Amino acid sequence: MARVYIETTIASFYHEERTEPEMLARRNWTRKWFDAARAGSDELVTSLAVDAELRGGTFPHRDAALSLIADLPLVELDEAVAEIVDAYIAHRVMPNDPQGDALHLAAASFHRCDFLVTWNCRHLANANKFGHIRRVNGLLGIGSPVLVTPLELLQEETPDE
Repeated sequence: MARVYIETTIASFYHEERTEPEMLARRNWTRKWFDAARAGSDELVTSLAVDAELRGGTFPHRDAALSLIADLPLVELDEAVAEIVDAYIAHRVMPNDPQGDALHLAAASFHRCDFLVTWNCRHLANANKFGHIRRVNGLLGIGSPVLVTPLELLQEETPDE
């Protein structure tokens, strides 16, 4: 059983309304993965940071996005997590926004999540950052969740299988 941190973009893309092909694909992959994960054996968790970002958003279906994460357990955002956020910012692993991406990564890392699922491919699910994140987390003595999109976690067979 894996522990999976659900970041803000997952709840928002689940209810995405834009009709561009990329947006439709992300919405469909998000729904397919999230529905399967919720029904499976993995432990899905989130944090009050996700709740706050969704509440502060001005997008259609905000209430539906909030209800999607309403029954997920919340990982604690305590002083230890805040110290990790500071370290990420100091080491330039994440942007200088203590309430943003650094907080999600710190929460998932501190609470030993196996995965952090996101559509934020600029700051989180970015292969160019993985090594730097692992090095800083190693210095801090904490694990590093695998940073992935829902598409990467979909368990679909390919035609050759």
